[in-house]
Amino acid sequence: MLASTLPPRAGIGLKPQHFRDVLETRPDVGFFEVHAENYMVAGGPFHHFLGRVREFYPLSLHGVGLNIGGADSLDEAHLARLAQLIERYEPASFSEHLAWSSHGDVFYNDLLPIAYDRATLDRVCRHIDIVQERLGRTMLLENPSTYVEFSSSSMSEAAFLTEVARRTGCGLLLDINNVHVSCVNHGRDAVSYIASLPLDAVGELHLAGFTRDTDASGAPLLIDSHDAPVDAVVWGLFAGVVSRLGALPTLLEWDNNIPALPALLAEARRAENLMVVGDNCRSEPARGLEYVP
Repeated sequence: MLASTLPPRAGIGLKPQHFRDVLETRPDVGFFEVHAENYMVAGGPFHHFLGRVREFYPLSLHGVGLNIGGADSLDEAHLARLAQLIERYEPASFSEHLAWSSHGDVFYNDLLPIAYDRATLDRVCRHIDIVQERLGRTMLLENPSTYVEFSSSSMSEAAFLTEVARRTGCGLLLDINNVHVSCVNHGRDAVSYIASLPLDAVGELHLAGFTRDTDASGAPLLIDSHDAPVDAVVWGLFAGVVSRLGALPTLLEWDNNIPALPALLAEARRAENLMVVGDNCRSEPARGLEYVP
């Protein structure tokens, strides 16, 4: 089964403050995304509105608590709730993060980094195999935004993701904002990072805003805050990706300081305009992943 059957258009997150506006105005948007953990209850208003929205739009289900990178075994109860949710809404895509968020009975409200070594690779692949077999579908794995990294890592993040995709058959969710955030934080080149990924495995893209800060030594530090418009550099990276791959399902993430619905739709329209340009560029001689900040 394909990792995603979303249309090659831009989508936005479905936020409670926009439920009624979406149903009343039926905006021209490719799809909506929701976080799975917000819907792991039997009923209530969230399910009422999601069910109605699902009648008119494809749905992307995005997990934030499966603990794919965790040292513990997967939480069977959580996985069962996820399976029920997928059966209920039949989303066009399911994705999770290359990260960990719990240990033992302690749960963290964060997506924490992993070591890129053989032992972690084996564990992540085993977890993904379990998830895909339990859900009966191929999942997408998202590259993380990171602020620290393990000195014990024996391979790059891109090489790790490449091997995970090869061994498990999962697709990749390429979060371009995460690429920029992590590369700035670790002093790496974002274009080179993207070029080193198995781009034929990418089934969806994410775009978002970030916050600028500095670390203890005064060096630039970017925070993946999802509380602002997409930055010009991230738009440039996105343009480079779609000029190589063509239009792909692309989510505009905005999870904090959420604006009115028209602001989100404007970001989605900008993404779709760049997809059209990207499709046109694909008919010209290849120029790599160049971009202009």
